[in-house]
Amino acid sequence: MLGKTRREEVQALFDDYVGRIRRYAEVEVTALRDTGPSALKKLKIDPAATAVLLDAEGKQYTSRQFAGWLGELRDRGTREVVFLCGDAEGFPEDLRGRAKQKISLSSFTMPYEFARVVLAEQIYRAFAILAGHPYPK
Repeated sequence: MLGKTRREEVQALFDDYVGRIRRYAEVEVTALRDTGPSALKKLKIDPAATAVLLDAEGKQYTSRQFAGWLGELRDRGTREVVFLCGDAEGFPEDLRGRAKQKISLSSFTMPYEFARVVLAEQIYRAFAILAGHPYPK
């Protein structure tokens, strides 16, 4: 994630969903407060990982389609998926180039802090759908 979540209540929601995701998968959250070139060099993305960029022009999924997509990655043996969440300024070109796929959470414009919560909730929802858990109903 680029930038810092400033609102405590938004961070609490994000943390709650990340905790829920941990029931299904290992999760690591990296937030870069400084988004300059030197900070971005610290961002290590394994070349074998599936890097997914949140982008307004990316592919949109329903929750079930997103769950299906994550399930397909899992079934093909993908060991790591990296979701790249920008700040209000978006992404530098070199970081955009690392992404294998771009997804859009909505055609609505929303604050980047909210987008992080929506992404975390949808990842949790996807795992719940794949596990047959009643949460998504």
